[in-house]
Amino acid sequence: MEVSKELSKKIEELRILEVNSNNFLMQRQSFQVELNEIINAIEEVKKSSGDVYKVSSNIMLKADKSLILNELQEKKKLLEIKVNSIEKQENILEEKAERLRKEVNTEITKK
Repeated sequence: MEVSKELSKKIEELRILEVNSNNFLMQRQSFQVELNEIINAIEEVKKSSGDVYKVSSNIMLKADKSLILNELQEKKKLLEIKVNSIEKQENILEEKAERLRKEVNTEITKK
């Protein structure tokens, strides 16, 4: 079966969308792991009754608990925004890919 240039172009575009989708998935998973670590750190700092320490440039420094909590909350918000943004981009790519899959399947079944 010979594939038209238009169909070939759509198949290549579909491959690119799938690669991009996989890249977004890996990014989202990475941010999600980091977000979970931040959430756990927030819980541990809240439970802590003693001194709180922060690692900076491979040096452990005593830090103010409220400042650490604020810093962790800010990081958490930023990561949540990144995760949500990537999820939206993933959804857009998936919709485009699904539309292209249908077009490709329709053209293939015509032949």
